[in-house]
Amino acid sequence: MNEDERLTSLQKEALRLHEQWRGKLSIDSKVSVDDDRALAIAYTPGVAEPCREIARDPLLVDRYTGRWNTVAVVTDGSAVLGLGDIGARAALPVMEGKSVLFKAFGAVDAFPICIGSRDVDDIVRTVKLLEPSFGGVNLEDIAAPACFEIERRLVGECDIPIFHDDQHGTAVVVLAAAINAGRVTGREPSQLKTVINGAGAAGIAIARMLRAEGVEDIIICDSNGIVGTHRGGLSPVKQEIASWTNRDGREGGLAEAMEGAGLFIGVSVKDAVTPPMIASMERRAIVLAMANPDPEILPGEATRAGAAVVATGRSDFPNQVNNVLGFPGIFRGALDVRASAITEGMKAAAAHALADLVGDDLSAENIIPRAFDLRVAPAVAAAVAGAAVEDGVARDPREPGEVAEAARAMLGMGS
Repeated sequence: MNEDERLTSLQKEALRLHEQWRGKLSIDSKVSVDDDRALAIAYTPGVAEPCREIARDPLLVDRYTGRWNTVAVVTDGSAVLGLGDIGARAALPVMEGKSVLFKAFGAVDAFPICIGSRDVDDIVRTVKLLEPSFGGVNLEDIAAPACFEIERRLVGECDIPIFHDDQHGTAVVVLAAAINAGRVTGREPSQLKTVINGAGAAGIAIARMLRAEGVEDIIICDSNGIVGTHRGGLSPVKQEIASWTNRDGREGGLAEAMEGAGLFIGVSVKDAVTPPMIASMERRAIVLAMANPDPEILPGEATRAGAAVVATGRSDFPNQVNNVLGFPGIFRGALDVRASAITEGMKAAAAHALADLVGDDLSAENIIPRAFDLRVAPAVAAAVAGAAVEDGVARDPREPGEVAEAARAMLGMGS
């Protein structure tokens, strides 16, 4: 098989266009330097005045520079979605793409930062040293368990929002989908026995967010079966998870875990779930099968086996659970109130705002807004900003309505 035969038409087009683009980002100036006075104001000697003010009060950096609206998209390339451990350089096209989504959906200026080290200390130190230039940090495609330690340390050492999208962005959108799937089937998430297949960064973050939402009956499975206190050799993170999941002490694999469950969440691999597993769940079960590019079970198979609501991570099926519904608006809201962190309350507010946007259009095949719904980022930003004020992390408190209006303006939506 030659190269042309190996690649699909989409892959060929992607390679051709990436070669043509030679990068998906460029820097455009907001000011013109077309005469001596303009040059003197934008650069020397005029630029000395904001420099002096910032030196006097470092917090003024967000008044006199673009730092307030900039996010570093940071990776080590160790766990790139669908590709795995491909390294920092090979991850750069993905980080550029993520930066494009930040701009297109949240009007946030994002910059890819690919770090050529897998050492946790190196990554933390690099990000910490870059903090003067950025208003927030989006950690991306960093393998577990290092991602947990990196985020924990950066949250403790930085006074800007630190957000690992693979964990929290996924969890926010999944919670929104679960809330509305529960509304369709007449149940609250807290009433659902929940099984999560995949005990990596996303699965663990989802479990923690569901727990905060009141879901008490949760089972997590990894490639070796049900995670629980009955198993030896668990990582510290899984040991902690085992202490409050699998409350009935089940043993076995995914099939045993899914018996009688009301909600299945998959962040694992294709074909992990079979129709008999769906049939073993409770009546009107909810299935969020989000393995990419191929789900744990195809929607048609899940529906025929008895599932009442099915979602995937794909755009060619109904109910796409897509992180682009979360991170642009979350950062938009956090940046607009100059939040020092992204709290659990801010994440929960984002999830509920997403769920509430569906409104009267709610149905089994429409439980979450679509990626190109222009209402999403302003609504999420407003909810996040309001929660930041409530949680006491907003340095520049603003009314949610004001934040939503500003987001619409920045996105060119008008009033």
